[in-house]
Amino acid sequence: MLDPSVIVHDKMYKLDAFSQWLGIEIEEVKKGYCKVSMMVREEMLNGFKIAHGGITYSLADSAFAFASNSYGNHAVSIETNISHTQKVKAGDSLIAIAQVLHRGNKTAIYRVDVKNSTGEIVALFKGTVYHLHSEWK
Repeated sequence: MLDPSVIVHDKMYKLDAFSQWLGIEIEEVKKGYCKVSMMVREEMLNGFKIAHGGITYSLADSAFAFASNSYGNHAVSIETNISHTQKVKAGDSLIAIAQVLHRGNKTAIYRVDVKNSTGEIVALFKGTVYHLHSEWK
């Protein structure tokens, strides 16, 4: 089986046009863990001139996907939720760290902390995945 970081970066990320469009960069991947980063751009702002909630959600969701697939088997999201704790502005550099909290035979639960460049948590994300029987090859 391929190394988890190779699976996530070389297989998943190359097929993930949305994460690429967001400008997400994979910083680190290991089994059950992923750290990603991105810069918030002007076109990501809402009418209040703060980042649309979907931006931090999408960053967290990508980290969640990469972490949950890092074991080598396909994993798909079945439930997610997010709490936005601080506003995010254009030019903010964001980091999302996804970590497995529980991994069973069929499902797993992950937490993703999204932080700004000063280390403040700007969003908290929790997600559940279902493990498929197919493997990344």
